[in-house]
Order: sequence, then structure tokens, then C-alpha cells
Amino acid sequence: MPSVKTAISIPEPLFHRADAVAHSLQISRSQLIARAVDEFIKRYESRILLESLNRAYEDSPSSEEKEQMQSMRQKQWNLMKGEW
Repeated sequence: MPSVKTAISIPEPLFHRADAVAHSLQISRSQLIARAVDEFIKRYESRILLESLNRAYEDSPSSEEKEQMQSMRQKQWNLMKGEW
């Protein structure tokens, strides 16, 4: 996969921590940062998806509404059985 060079500015203490982790993992700082950004984006996208699902389910009926719908279905079923 082609790479793109970029310059970023980070606080010096964070740079030193990242450098130490990269050294410990025996990877370059660039690889460490690429992995970190990739993981961040995956978590972000997962959170957005979860929030979207939660919003969709907020529109679902309450337990009282579910009971009413079940009662209506039962009444409709009973009516249909009587017509057959």
C-alpha cells in the first residue's frame, strides 16, 4: 500500500512515550502512529454505528405499546378465526 508522508506536531512527552513503545514493539514510529490512528478510526466508526443503532431503537415501542399491539393482534387473529 502506498504511503503518504505528513508532518505532525505532538507534545514532547507524548513523542518520547510513543518512541519508547515503538522501540519496545520493534516497529518504527510511523508504524506505531499508523496503527494508533487506524485503531482510533475503527473505534470511532464503531461508536458512530452504535449511536445510530441506539437512535433507531429509541423509536421502538414502549412495553405498554407492545402489550397493546399484542392484544390487538390477538383480537384480529380471533376475528379471522371466526370468519374462516
